[in-house]
Amino acid sequence: MKITNVEIYQVRPRWMLVKISTDEGITGWGEPTLEGKATVVEEMIHVFSTWLIGEDPDNIEALYNRMYRGGFYRGGGVLCSAISGIEQALWDIKGKRLGVPIWQLLGGRCRDRVRMYAHAVPFKDDPSREELQYWVKKRVDDGFTALKTSMVNPPIRHVDTWKKVEEIVSRIAVMRETAGNCVDIAIDFHGRVSPAMAPLLMKELEPYHPMFVEEPVLPENVDVMKEVSQKTVIPIAAGERLFTTFGFRELIDKRAVHIIQPDLCHCGGILQGLKIAAMAANQYISVAPHNPLGPVALAACLQLDTAISNFTAQEHPTHEEKLDLGVGLLKNPFVIQEGYIDVPKGPGLGIDVDEYAVKELQYDGNWANPVLYFEDDHSMGEW
Repeated sequence: MKITNVEIYQVRPRWMLVKISTDEGITGWGEPTLEGKATVVEEMIHVFSTWLIGEDPDNIEALYNRMYRGGFYRGGGVLCSAISGIEQALWDIKGKRLGVPIWQLLGGRCRDRVRMYAHAVPFKDDPSREELQYWVKKRVDDGFTALKTSMVNPPIRHVDTWKKVEEIVSRIAVMRETAGNCVDIAIDFHGRVSPAMAPLLMKELEPYHPMFVEEPVLPENVDVMKEVSQKTVIPIAAGERLFTTFGFRELIDKRAVHIIQPDLCHCGGILQGLKIAAMAANQYISVAPHNPLGPVALAACLQLDTAISNFTAQEHPTHEEKLDLGVGLLKNPFVIQEGYIDVPKGPGLGIDVDEYAVKELQYDGNWANPVLYFEDDHSMGEW
């Protein structure tokens, strides 16, 4: 079997899909979305496609190494996102050719269904108590037993006021009061908080027993992440902005976090995710894959979630229109029941992409992250 074509689709609302075709009529799909830089990733895939065509798609590890090691410069968001989407599509082809889900090829399943955690509260500078209660009740009524929120509304100063701390903590207190003690609540700091503020803020949050705090500080300095994690009893999660096993090595070896969050659209793909999970297992660190993206990304995550023993929960962006579950894009959208998705049974990624819908949803791929500034001096803050 040989690769005959590589096609790229920029798809609303901000996703990017890659389709790989073969001379045996089997096609594979992947999601190489890199928010804010999707058009640059598209060009990277065009570069890779010039030599992917004619290659055997079964040789996933060899093709990965050709893409990653074939140039002098390695790593980074653009390169690794392009590789990740292509790698997912290659696994999709292999699974379809063999007639089995990808998780069967990764060692079989470790669970019958995959626990999802929902985004609980829309991003908003100052949600009211009533709004917080509404969204928590809605997610719990929908069957979720784990929620995540970002009440650390940006921008945050390196040393901010006690008023800011009280605002953040009071919102989490409302959420905990509304959810009760049988629902997990995770809090995403989003790398917005400094090493000076993060321990103080987490100390005040400890009485509300968060499931984890995500990226309490920026991820570039592992020693700082470890220092912060040692000052709290709250589990720490990070990893969405890291690439390949090399990017995760120090974070895991130093036990700087308790939960790692590889993003299969950025970290190098499904097999890199499996290797990262194995590295983490040696240090008793669990895995909660990052995924704020589309249904093809979700399909890839579910394959890994099924196959690894040290899985915690799968991120779910929770669009009210269920776009992230594939409604309007997949012929067989995912279904969440009681906060879980059943282990996928279909071959490959287990999805059937509606190619007509893909073409109808195409756009130019231009989407940008917000850039935030402090009002008083117009200096830049972390988004």
